[in-house]
Amino acid sequence: MSWDDGNPYVDELAEGVYAYVQPVGGWMVNNCGTIVDGSGSAVLVDTTSTERRNRAVLAEVSKVSRGAPRAVVNTHHHPDHTYGNGFLPRETLVIGHEKCRDEVLAAGLEATRVITTPDYGDLTLRPPEMTFTDRLTLHLEGFPVELRHVGRAHTSNDVIVWLPDQRVLFAGDLAFAGGQPFLLEGSVAGFRSAIAQMRALEPEVLAPGHGPVCRGEEVGVLLDDLDAYVAYVAEVAEQSYAAGLTPLEAARANRDNRFSGWAETERFVGNLHRAYSELAGNPVDTRLTVPSVWPDMVEFHGGPIGCLA
Repeated sequence: MSWDDGNPYVDELAEGVYAYVQPVGGWMVNNCGTIVDGSGSAVLVDTTSTERRNRAVLAEVSKVSRGAPRAVVNTHHHPDHTYGNGFLPRETLVIGHEKCRDEVLAAGLEATRVITTPDYGDLTLRPPEMTFTDRLTLHLEGFPVELRHVGRAHTSNDVIVWLPDQRVLFAGDLAFAGGQPFLLEGSVAGFRSAIAQMRALEPEVLAPGHGPVCRGEEVGVLLDDLDAYVAYVAEVAEQSYAAGLTPLEAARANRDNRFSGWAETERFVGNLHRAYSELAGNPVDTRLTVPSVWPDMVEFHGGPIGCLA
């Protein structure tokens, strides 16, 4: 799989269900979703990172729905999925896991000081206003939308958006199609558990947080590849930790691997930091932040990490 450098586009996943795909992918450039029910009102899945990009998303939403979006579901707290909350109408309810709210408030606008190249616009922090701990079902006109917390995986607060009638799954950043997933703020074992939970649903269509939509057999291939990647990270970490290598040294020693063609290879270093923390016996909720490992990631990358947001 590889990234496409084209413009954002809308992919209809089922009747009234759409993915807004930003093919450039990468840091701060994510996918969003729109679910339109029988009344014509919309529920969004995530926002994006800059004012310009969110204006473009809302323009597309207005073409397929009526009135202001009823709600937006944040699949997790990362800024590419939540910074756009502040550009939504006040009557649009922001929904997320309870830890998503905590993390949005804790992080603030920190990402703008780490990834400095984008023009973010006039950002206003807006955390979820309705939170839940395990599951929440939105009963739209004509069908349900299930929100499921899958445990600590990509972050502490990952939520999948499952439409059982349509067999459509919005996976957030539990699925990167074409790019390396990021486990730094989550859990190695937890990410594999989340993959198993998604596989058990047997979705016919999967919209990842980054990369193109997968359909049919592509869904299983993507989940298998992601699981194999996380297993590889765990294997490298175990061997390298025992050998006394740092995460950066371990990444360098294993730079050439079957996943090195995926985008954002610098995440390999961050993922090893998380795996090392788990091997050291630290609690699963030990906080590891992007700013704390960013220098290692930049060094592994070989220079400044680009962002096209």
